[in-house]
Amino acid sequence: MTFVKMQALGNDFVLLDRRGQETGGLGELARRLCRRRFGVGADQMLVLVDPGRGDFGMRIFNADGSEVEMCGNGIRCLARYIWDRGLSAKSVLEIETPAGIIRPERTGDLVRVDMGQPVLEGRDIPVAHDGRVVDYPLSLDGRSLPITCVSMGNPHAVVFVQDVAAYPVNTVGPRVENHPFFPGRTNVEFVEVVNSEEIRMRVWERGAGETMACGTGASASAVASALRGLTGRKVTVHLAGGDLLIEWHAEGRVFMTGPAEEVFQGDITDEGGRDV
Repeated sequence: MTFVKMQALGNDFVLLDRRGQETGGLGELARRLCRRRFGVGADQMLVLVDPGRGDFGMRIFNADGSEVEMCGNGIRCLARYIWDRGLSAKSVLEIETPAGIIRPERTGDLVRVDMGQPVLEGRDIPVAHDGRVVDYPLSLDGRSLPITCVSMGNPHAVVFVQDVAAYPVNTVGPRVENHPFFPGRTNVEFVEVVNSEEIRMRVWERGAGETMACGTGASASAVASALRGLTGRKVTVHLAGGDLLIEWHAEGRVFMTGPAEEVFQGDITDEGGRDV
């Protein structure tokens, strides 16, 4: 089975084209392939599949084998794969994901994605709270950790901090991810506001740990920053792997613009040397 390794701001993926093929056992395959040093190595596995509607279908699996609804960096990589291989001549694609139809658009060397409208109602994110969850005091180890929650097709808890580089992301991240307040676990963003147009972000991704970038997380962080009045509705998000431009338009839709590129491709075989 041929795979393509792709990355977007250092958030890296194994991409499989499984159109017209069986798609069983993908969770276990993701665990095998995403293991660094033992497999190809990646934060997540992306699978191009036949759509029920739209132009193409996309499934996303974390490194731990769990399937998730949406991945902003991943969908830019999937769109780049489609365009680079001439699978579609359309400048705007309709990609069916578990979070709905997402529309990546080619814009020069970058990809701009209509991420849709953020979900702000607590039970729909989902969290164990009614109404908006803005600066909510989450009880963690006997202390109160203020969080702002947003869904961009997948759940996010945004924590604002003074110095994101020094913050103990690898300690606090997994505690928040698995907190009972989040019935489906959550992604966790740690955000330092630079000014009204810039934020710095680190991310603890559900099922993957800390990664260098997260497109849905950057989108959620920009929305959360605007909700709290800390920034405007157009911000540059500085991540470990580079920058994303996030725009939250007045009518409610969020747009994300950033790079995506292929790193290499190869063939996967099992331990006996046979094709997977």
